[in-house]
This record gives sequence, structure tokens and C-alpha cells, in this order.
Amino acid sequence: MPTQEEVIEVIKQCYDPEIPVNVHDLGLIYEVQAKPDSVFVKMTLTSAACPAAQSLPDQIRERISSALGVKNVNVEVTFDPPWSPEKISPEGRKKLGLPGPEEE
Repeated sequence: MPTQEEVIEVIKQCYDPEIPVNVHDLGLIYEVQAKPDSVFVKMTLTSAACPAAQSLPDQIRERISSALGVKNVNVEVTFDPPWSPEKISPEGRKKLGLPGPEEE
């Protein structure tokens, strides 16, 4: 059974093709549940018109399945709450050259 931490490490290998930061550090991942025979990921996109709207969830699903041997991977996309730049992690902000929340 994969752990939540193992699933997150795999998710950190997935990138939005337009932004050089992984989807986890971008703040696109809202929830991760790892169970003995399945993984559930709730995520969002930077916008509803995101060009990677289908490819990102598919990429996450495929990576988790192949890296962790989980056959039942459900990736749900939601826009509630909507994504905003404030959701970017400190690591992501650093990679993008953005100030931290305390610096804004």
C-alpha cells in the first residue's frame, strides 16, 4: 500500500507544461488519499481554460499507477475553491522568483 507521502512524491514529478514548477508546489493539489487498493487525488487547474486541463490529470493518474503499482487511481478536478497564486508553496515561489506572502 502506498503512503500519502509516496503519492505526493510521485505527484511532484508532474508539471504544468507552461510553468516550471510541479503541480504540488503550484498548489494545484487539494487532497490525497492513499488506501490499500486505490488512490484518490482532488486537484484544480490554474484556470478553467487551462490548455493542460485533460493532460495533467491523466499524467498524474498514469504516474501514480506506474510508479506505485496502483491500478485504481481517481483524479478529480474541481474549481472550488478556485486556484490563486497565494496557493503556491514557498519552494514554488522561490523557483518562480516570487516574493513570499510575508514579503508582498
